[in-house]
Amino acid sequence: MNGCYINGIANISAQKTADPNSFLGDVIAHEELIFRSHEFNYKDYIKPSAMRRMSKSVKMGVATSKMALSAAELEMPDAIITGTGMGCRQDSEIFLEKILYNDEQFLTPTLFIQSTHNTVGGQIALGLGCKAYNVTYVQASVSFETSVIDAQLMLSESPDKNILVGGIDEIAKNSTLLHTLDGHIKSEKLPILDLLDSKTSGTVCSEGATFVVLGGEKTKNSVAKIVDVETKNSATPEEIKVEIQRFMRRNEITIDDIDAVVLGNNGNVEYNHYYKNVQDSLFSNTEQLCYKHLIGEYHTASAFGFYIASKVFQFGNVPSVLKVNDIRAKTYKNILLYNQYRAKNHSIALLQQC
Repeated sequence: MNGCYINGIANISAQKTADPNSFLGDVIAHEELIFRSHEFNYKDYIKPSAMRRMSKSVKMGVATSKMALSAAELEMPDAIITGTGMGCRQDSEIFLEKILYNDEQFLTPTLFIQSTHNTVGGQIALGLGCKAYNVTYVQASVSFETSVIDAQLMLSESPDKNILVGGIDEIAKNSTLLHTLDGHIKSEKLPILDLLDSKTSGTVCSEGATFVVLGGEKTKNSVAKIVDVETKNSATPEEIKVEIQRFMRRNEITIDDIDAVVLGNNGNVEYNHYYKNVQDSLFSNTEQLCYKHLIGEYHTASAFGFYIASKVFQFGNVPSVLKVNDIRAKTYKNILLYNQYRAKNHSIALLQQC
């Protein structure tokens, strides 16, 4: 596989991550089990007349895409690839409610049009006037990684292209209620910063968006190189351990070459053993980082791991709020990412410093 460089990256989450010049310097300690992304001035990126018709995911997606393009000093991408687990859930729910309340009559198509999963990608393209390749992947908790793999394949054929890749998900009232009823979300409140120490099932829920500009050639704006990304639908903890070892051999690196590992632990005691197994064996002598006690869980939350790795390379240090062990790397050249959700949709990624 040819080079795949992150030439620009932007993030909106439940923390103050929209500022490109800071890295988790002012942490918000959420108390709710379901919490929204941190609000900032969307008017800097979206016209107010257009914004009032946008759902939360569209606003987050359009804003972060523009921020990522600005960081890469790029005006027009050669492709737009988005990943989402549930799409524009808010508009979907409103449309379904109107079907019920209006007895399937007098329905306007606007909410239905805006509720599709590819709405964000479409709105970004309309705003930019981009008529290039535009596709959305809906692959649950590996939606973002699948989008990155598609971009890698495109860059292997055309390394001169610049591809806008993003992952977006939003909170919606009824669907989060269903997740609470089926036990995916915890039933008792807790300080979210203590989430990783939780001894109960379920997790906390939030929303966010991450966009990156990927290119086949290194530029002065490059912050990281995506060496490889792999997804696996299902596996046991031991199979994942073997898969990570195979992944590293394929990329000609060893455990000693990994300076830090970024894990998607979300405080669900039923599935913590997937992370615990590699923490206590493969990465027992490696700096370990977690992030879902800061931003919550959602289908494309794993994209925040790419944001963390990029920021670590950029700033050369790790905020203490991310650390889950006492080991500190001397330098940061190779960072491995691993995420899974309820024992399904495992993803492994390797990022290198440019």
